[in-house]
Amino acid sequence: MSDKKYHRAFGVYGICVENGKLLVINKNGGPYINRYDLPGGSLEDGEALSTAMNREFLEETGLEIQIEENIGVIDFKLPWLWRNFTDVHHIAVYYSVKKVGGKLSIPEQFDGQDSLGAIWVSEKDVSLDNASPLVLKAFDWLRTKNLGISAEIYEDWKVLK
Repeated sequence: MSDKKYHRAFGVYGICVENGKLLVINKNGGPYINRYDLPGGSLEDGEALSTAMNREFLEETGLEIQIEENIGVIDFKLPWLWRNFTDVHHIAVYYSVKKVGGKLSIPEQFDGQDSLGAIWVSEKDVSLDNASPLVLKAFDWLRTKNLGISAEIYEDWKVLK
């Protein structure tokens, strides 16, 4: 039996690509703070997955999107000392999305807003040192069109200050 206590996080995340670059946000909270992360996040009470995807994308990037495909679900496990938890078990639903309106803008800051704005990055711009596992998995999927089945486990994850 392990002494790990997992916080289960569930969210929807969008893969938006233009000119070979992936849209990411500068994360301002949680275990991926001060790294690039995918636009997206958790559901409001009773909110449908697709509704949450559209809302989160707009809130975090300023862009209106159209969902093209539900790619699938993958989970990540990593150390994160938060409240009385030792680790996070992050379950992520991935969508491929395309921009249909709006423009990149600095998000309005409100309680629970954890995006400092969005930028386009190429795969060579990202690494474990500056990106969340979700971003690395997105680039994997763009290359292979496969999310995989097993949880991605990051035993040595470092939360940046």
